Amino acid sequence: MSAYETLGWSVDEDGIATLTLDRPDALNAFTVTMARELEQVFRTEAMDDAVRAVVVTGAGRAFCAGMDLSAEGNVFGLDESLSPTPADLRDRLDDPEIADGVRDTGGKVTLAIHELPKPVIAAINGPAVGIGATMTLAMDLRLASTKARIGFVFGRLGIVPEAASTWFLPRIVGIQQALEWVYSAEILTAEQALAGRLVRSVHEPDELLPAAYELARSFVVRRSPVALGLAKQLLYRNSAAPHPLDAHRADSLAMFYASVGDGKEGVAAFRDKREPDFTGRASELPEVF
Repeated sequence: MSAYETLGWSVDEDGIATLTLDRPDALNAFTVTMARELEQVFRTEAMDDAVRAVVVTGAGRAFCAGMDLSAEGNVFGLDESLSPTPADLRDRLDDPEIADGVRDTGGKVTLAIHELPKPVIAAINGPAVGIGATMTLAMDLRLASTKARIGFVFGRLGIVPEAASTWFLPRIVGIQQALEWVYSAEILTAEQALAGRLVRSVHEPDELLPAAYELARSFVVRRSPVALGLAKQLLYRNSAAPHPLDAHRADSLAMFYASVGDGKEGVAAFRDKREPDFTGRASELPEVF
């Protein structure tokens, strides 16, 4: 286990990591500290080649009850003395003043999740509202407990959807459904989220994590980490490309490097009727974009 103030982290023998939001007494409410720790986990520990996939869940009866609104000052950790402009976010994104005082903390987390070249699965075990809902959108699949309750409740607080959710949510559920859920700010049941295609499946509480682990193992056991990582990049990037020629360019590079790497072992194993022994590393993906 790694020492984090707000998170639990462990990795099993198959390389399946469990990331637990661990503030159960506060329903795992999101804080600036949790944001920093989540970004750190996805940019460092989850990048270790021993980690093949990540399952994210919450301790206790909640997944994440949203931002902790009891914090002193600006609860979102923003510097109210600033007057940022679009140019600041274009030209000074990594300037400490902008990075620490203006950039959305949830967005920094979801960008880190999105950039991880490995499967990330949300096991939504209970209430997931606000950032508790939007952080899961950057994860590749969402499984929900029958006790899950999901809400994009920003309108009730006079704020806007964050964590890059206006990029992710319409791609998952379509623009009409995304608009309805954001406009209404209503709390969805697990069944409503399933009907709207936000979650992949709904499970009884004691069956949720086993289902998530089984799914994760089906993705990574006897699979090439390089092929998996490249496929994730290709699907996300090319689905937003303006023309299939853009996909063809990236596909061509990815196919070339995969075919001379783990692809050779995959073809040989198929011919020899044996299990493949892939040696490629997700930390060493070829550049295709």
